[in-house]
Amino acid sequence: MWFLEFLRALHERLSPTTYLEIGVGDGSSLALARGRAIGIDPHFALTRELDGDVCLVRTTSDDFFATQQVADRTRGLPVDLGVVDSAHLFEFALRDVINLERCAGPRSVIVVSHVLPRSVDDAARTQHTADRAGDAFRLTEVLRRYRPELLVLPVDTAPDGMLLIAGLDPTSTVLTDAYDAILAEYRRPDPQLVPADVLDRIDAVPARRLLESGLLAALADRDSDDPTWRRGVRDAVVACAGPAFVGTLR
Repeated sequence: MWFLEFLRALHERLSPTTYLEIGVGDGSSLALARGRAIGIDPHFALTRELDGDVCLVRTTSDDFFATQQVADRTRGLPVDLGVVDSAHLFEFALRDVINLERCAGPRSVIVVSHVLPRSVDDAARTQHTADRAGDAFRLTEVLRRYRPELLVLPVDTAPDGMLLIAGLDPTSTVLTDAYDAILAEYRRPDPQLVPADVLDRIDAVPARRLLESGLLAALADRDSDDPTWRRGVRDAVVACAGPAFVGTLR
């Protein structure tokens, strides 16, 4: 299943009231939004008609989060669904996740693209092939190590996979506090050493299996005050992916 097709299913199943996308490109993914949508990209070149409540900002995500309040753009609401589809470098993806989590709610979802490179060349920080995923694949290990309470679920989508992150805590400073140490350990010069389970997508859930599970229905239950909500999410993850993917999901 292609990334855009899976993202369309996320919009349909999660019905986000607010949506923030980093990396607009031609607008194909931003056009999927039906609620309040924010698109951030210094070089967007739209070829798709955007029919909805859309705010486009021609800047980098770093500059956007440094100079603007997301709540001003979302009318005070948290970002229900955030997508990171920008520069294919680990540190950019990490900063985007940190910034998106700050404006998320406890039941928001973040999606990061390009986390399952198809080869070592595909994982290069410096592009020397027609297409590349870059080294954002390192984000999965970092989140599982530093934020074990999160749901961090790689999903096998074409062409370069995606990472679904849930159980967010906008008050957490763990990643910000450890940012320099994380980069010192995880940012590496080319050629990248890509684990075999990443290249072979062993550590990834097939997209259709996830869609056929109850996970998205559990994540979409944002209006429930039931304290067992996280237990329902954990059970759904175990059913579609296995217990190793759950984390502690407190």
